[in-house]
Order: sequence, then C-alpha cells, then structure tokens
Amino acid sequence: MKLLLAVSGGIDSMYMAERALEGTLSADLCDGFAVAHCNFSLRGAESDADEDFVTLWCESHGVRLHKTRFRTMEYAAQHGISMEMAARELRYGWFRELCSQYGYDAVAVAHNADDNAETLLLNMLRGCGAKGMCGMSADSGTWPSRIVRPLLGTSRGQIRLWMEEKGYEWREDHTNSEDICKRNTLRLKVMPVFKEINPSYLRTFAANMQHLSQVNDIAEDYCRKAAGVCIGADGAIDLRKLRDFEHWEYLLYRFTQGHLNADGLLRLKKSVAEGRFVGGKIFGPYVVRKGKLRLIG
Repeated sequence: MKLLLAVSGGIDSMYMAERALEGTLSADLCDGFAVAHCNFSLRGAESDADEDFVTLWCESHGVRLHKTRFRTMEYAAQHGISMEMAARELRYGWFRELCSQYGYDAVAVAHNADDNAETLLLNMLRGCGAKGMCGMSADSGTWPSRIVRPLLGTSRGQIRLWMEEKGYEWREDHTNSEDICKRNTLRLKVMPVFKEINPSYLRTFAANMQHLSQVNDIAEDYCRKAAGVCIGADGAIDLRKLRDFEHWEYLLYRFTQGHLNADGLLRLKKSVAEGRFVGGKIFGPYVVRKGKLRLIG
C-alpha cells in the first residue's frame, strides 16, 4: 500500500510519520509513503511555523511533501458553514485530488483512541443512531477517498510517552488547551472524570464500539431486506407492508432518517400504529398517498 500521511506537525501526526519512517506503522505499508500538509491560515505565524516544521522534517528525511494553503475563513463564510466543517471539506477534497493524481492507495489520518472516544460522546450528544455510536472506522475501504486510521488502538498517553522516549519533536497547538469548542470541553473536563471512575475507560469504550458496530451490521442487513419489500422503485414507502414487520418503528426511523425531525417522526409513527394511511396527510417533507409515504416534490 502506498499511503499519503496527513501531517499537521502536532504530536499525533508526527508520531504517525515517525512510525512510518521506521517501518512500524503498518504491515501493509510496503510501497512507501508521502506527506500532505494543510495550512488553514487560521493561526497566523503559528500556522506558518507548523508548515515550516513539517517541510523541514520531510526535507531532512527525504520524504515527498505535498503542501497547500487554504483561505478557510473565506470558504466558511461563502458556504455558510462552521470553520471546522470548512477545514474538513477543504482538506479531504484536496486529499482526494492528490490520491487520484499521484496514485496513493489511501490517506492515513492520525486519529487515536482518545479521539475515537470523544467522537462517540459527541455523536451521542448530537443525537445519533447505532451507526453514530460505532466510532470511527479504522479503514473506510472506499476509493477514491479511502481513509485509514492506524492509531485508533493507541492512546494519546502512549503516543506522548513514545515520542518523549525517542526524543522526537512536534508542534503544540495552543488551542488544544483552550476550552473553545465541544471536543476540547470533553477532552479537558469530561474525560478526566471518566478516567477517574475507570482508568481503562478507553478500552471499555473501544470494546463497546466494536460490539455496536456488529449490532449496526445486523441492523443494516435487516433494513436492506425490509427495504426490498417496502420501498418501491420510485422511493415510496408502502406503509401497510411496513406494518407487517415486527420492528417497523425502527425501520420507519431508518427509512426517513435525515428527512424527519423527532416530532415529525413521532406523529408519523402514531399515524402508522393507528393504521391511518389517509391520502394527503403531510409529515414534514413527506406526504401519504394511497397508503404510501412519498417525499414531496
């Protein structure tokens, strides 16, 4: 596998780069690697210093480097999205371009076990189904935007210990120690409490996410089979056929996910439970016609 490593200069990505350099990052890493660095132009001289640091590391180790600068604030304003989402869209779009142009098999990102636990909690706080409780995937397995996460089984503490013992350098992002976003609030205030209650909470979370991933696979299979019975070629959901399934309420939630809010779904479930499939009844972006639920328009 020929990997493109997403390296910011922070401790996690530098750990990934150093491990790749010494050949211990992944058994599949047999065709070499290159580094991609994004300067999001959000922290002024600090962002530029990160770029210089990664550039020097690559030059000193003979590693190919791709780097770019984004006008992240302008992009976020133009598209009406958060800075975090803008940075995500910009970097992953660029990564796809690099993989296509230079033949990289996948992009490796440095999400670790702590990041995965934080993501699980954030998803739960936002309101998510079983899929959102599975955590991040170690390998998305899709092309042309295949993402691998070789550090998901490694904690932030293990990474720091290894880097300090080796005497390797990295860049510190001062915003990581500031309570300025939800993830940092979890990291600085909530996770220490979990650690106090259960010092092995990361392993516990990882095991639970693995089990939930298996449950989600079963649910996906169930939904796929039910969809073949209940959903027509036009995308309409036959509510009478749906009612024949034992877990029809869950199916209705999955089939309308992303379109109906909690209140709309509750009203729809009540209507279906009572067997009221009267034409013309509207539920958010859906309308019932001849016993079938269809998206309006």
